[in-house]
Amino acid sequence: MYVVFEYLAHYPIFYVFLLVGVGMAFGHIKVKGISLGAAAVLFLAIALAAWGKAYGVEAVLPPVIGTFGLVLFTFAIGNNSGPSFFSNVRKSVGPMVALIGIYALVAVIAAVVGKNVFHMAPAQIAGVFAGATTNTPALAAAGEASGFPAAATVGYSITYLFGVLGMLVAAIAALRYSASDADKPERVTHMNLRVDREDMPRLGDLLASMKNPVEVSRIRRGEEGPIWVATDNDVIEKGDLLTALGSEVQLKEFMALVGHQSSHSLRANRRYLDFRRITVSEPKIAGKTIAQLDADLFERFGAICSRVRRGDVDMLAAPDLMVEMGDRIRVVGPTAKMKEISKYFGDSSKGLTDINPVTLGIGMALGVMLGEFKIPLPGGVHFGIGAAAGALIVGLIFGRIGRIGKQVTALPNTTNAVLSELGLLLFLAQAGTNAGMQISEAFTTGEWVGILLLGVILTTVEAIALYAVMRYLFHMGGTKLSGLLAGAQTQPAVLAFANGRTNSDPRVALGYALVYPLAMIGKILVGTILGSL
Repeated sequence: MYVVFEYLAHYPIFYVFLLVGVGMAFGHIKVKGISLGAAAVLFLAIALAAWGKAYGVEAVLPPVIGTFGLVLFTFAIGNNSGPSFFSNVRKSVGPMVALIGIYALVAVIAAVVGKNVFHMAPAQIAGVFAGATTNTPALAAAGEASGFPAAATVGYSITYLFGVLGMLVAAIAALRYSASDADKPERVTHMNLRVDREDMPRLGDLLASMKNPVEVSRIRRGEEGPIWVATDNDVIEKGDLLTALGSEVQLKEFMALVGHQSSHSLRANRRYLDFRRITVSEPKIAGKTIAQLDADLFERFGAICSRVRRGDVDMLAAPDLMVEMGDRIRVVGPTAKMKEISKYFGDSSKGLTDINPVTLGIGMALGVMLGEFKIPLPGGVHFGIGAAAGALIVGLIFGRIGRIGKQVTALPNTTNAVLSELGLLLFLAQAGTNAGMQISEAFTTGEWVGILLLGVILTTVEAIALYAVMRYLFHMGGTKLSGLLAGAQTQPAVLAFANGRTNSDPRVALGYALVYPLAMIGKILVGTILGSL
């Protein structure tokens, strides 16, 4: 085995992809419906590194591999979550304040119990906190603030593994009640309606009177009259036929306003109007809102957008929804102009996979630069958010902006999914080998039991407090909560697990991105304070 571990140590590229491949092979194995997913790569890396240490070989991957993977992962997650993050952040002030309070509680417990019960030095206490909350930048901050990075590393390495497992258990608990989530997106469908009103209202006024307006795509006057694309300025008359799109609840509300459901389908008659799903691969389209796109489409072709499919999720083409590369948009327009409309959008599979190297390269570079910026604090220490948090922040901003001039800043949903998974696996492989080596050294001391017990206490308190507060105080759905738990723990392995269990439900990524920047900054501050006590 010595020869095997020597080979792994000397060929890191082979080593990292071996860990990814074999680890994910185990990660896909399900026991009673539960699988480890990407977390299996982490555990395999820990086991191999510790095993290699027993033969006197340091089978550790270079730190740059982990840093690159983490920065790639956080930028892609941020870019994918940008629009929803900024639209939801105002509604999430309460959970964010609660998260800060929970970190303060965990920090106080760490300081009091660590010093008075287990008689630990500040550096070790800070390291235990960093490991229990699985945050490597907090470990770096603790080592710098205390002046004893080795002691902090010992605390981190012993508690890290339970920090992952403990929050995985909390995520499983959250997902067990996800079937009753009130924030589950309603399925978008259509309904054919016959107008019974005689007051001839303007369509835009009717839609504006609804709390959640539907989309009306077609209008027909009479049984055999022409079918045309609906606009807000259309005046509807008694007997008109309408095709409306939205959730079942929204459509029933609209039906009550206009008339009754009809058996006549305007979608079946494609003589005048046709509909087609078209892939956005033309960069000039990305970054526009549906309202801007509809105005341009109607002026050029007399067409409108009715639905947007992003990944595996169907969404109503709401006016303020921003279009991204790779979106598949259902367009309703004149039959004779559908080829021109397809050309306008691009309609190429390239839109689904374009990595946009200009945005990716500049965005990640800006993120790393932001993360490395240091703020001086009292006592001669310096505070920086780290490359991962910096990349996440820039990714969120780029995802929200959509475009700067002609340059598209929002990557396709599928591209972000691939980049984030690749980055995650690279990070977990490197972090696992590093932790495995440190665990091997840490267990040679007699202090490991106390260190582990304190770590278990901190992780358990954090997990229970987050679960209870978010579920019972803020009534957060289990799917979103599983992502928030991963973000609060700044733990990609927990996020990967939640994504695997939910088929990458967008609410998981939203919960993660909602608290990750605050969690990263908060943990670094706590690590700095605990280390300097």
